Amino acid sequence: MKPSKTDYRGWQAVRLATRRLELIAPLEFGPRVLSLRSLAAGDNLLFEFPREEGGAAGPDGLKLRGGHRLWHAPEHIVRTYQPDHAAPEVTLGRAGVRLAAPAEAKTGVAKTVSLDVVNDRTIRVTHTLANAGLWPIETAPWALTMMRRGGYGVVPLMPKGSHAAGDLLPTYTLVPWSYTDLSLRCWDLHTDFIGIDTRKARVPQKLGLTNYPGWSAYWLDGVTFVKHAEVKFGVTYPDFGCAFETFCNDTMIEFETLGPLEQMPPGGSLVHVEHWGILDGLDRPSTDAAFAKLARAVAAWRRGF
Repeated sequence: MKPSKTDYRGWQAVRLATRRLELIAPLEFGPRVLSLRSLAAGDNLLFEFPREEGGAAGPDGLKLRGGHRLWHAPEHIVRTYQPDHAAPEVTLGRAGVRLAAPAEAKTGVAKTVSLDVVNDRTIRVTHTLANAGLWPIETAPWALTMMRRGGYGVVPLMPKGSHAAGDLLPTYTLVPWSYTDLSLRCWDLHTDFIGIDTRKARVPQKLGLTNYPGWSAYWLDGVTFVKHAEVKFGVTYPDFGCAFETFCNDTMIEFETLGPLEQMPPGGSLVHVEHWGILDGLDRPSTDAAFAKLARAVAAWRRGF
């Protein structure tokens, strides 16, 4: 489980591995995660841009590159799209690594991501924003994971209630973006979950939820990636209250969790924790029965951290 230095696509990187999974994070830029794979299957589950292209975006030369990244919400073309080209400060631990980037010149926000092995199939990902500026900032940690196209994503919905039993109030809100079209074939609506068939995604789509059971999953080639983040109550989230968001287009799908909007004073920080899991041997969760089996597997997995 001890992290080790390695080479990844010509970049210096750090590798975390258990008997079931492998994670690789670059050391020359970031903080990022570029590869996550099941050792039983072999292929990287994360989406990656070709190195020579980099997925350039934004006016300041940001390269999306792919994989997992940390932003601060709400989204804005300048403050959100600041490049992370500088090498982070690296601290290797017994079973993890801490990657701390210098503060962004235009925002004064410094980003740190800590990756720690919890058990054979679980990684804890701790995201920290720190205010190195001179005035308070209202913001929220925003953790985005880009997955390869071709699989099937699920976003569980809150348990159903009963009108006859007196359940009269709403439990969550769906938040569409201006370009969201729920009539498109990539959306697959079920009683207990929203499915996303990335093979049918042709144009950009995005949807947020204000409340959900705290996990989402992506099935690809027989391997299921699970992403968990606790939903907090009595707080304000960005984007009309979204604790979770998903974005997809014709090349990839993103699973995004957010922390609450808070005032971050000079010298202060905000922390947002995710747990990532790799589950092997499950069926594509595009039917109610397969989703129910996945939900049981996730419940068992969550008891391990």
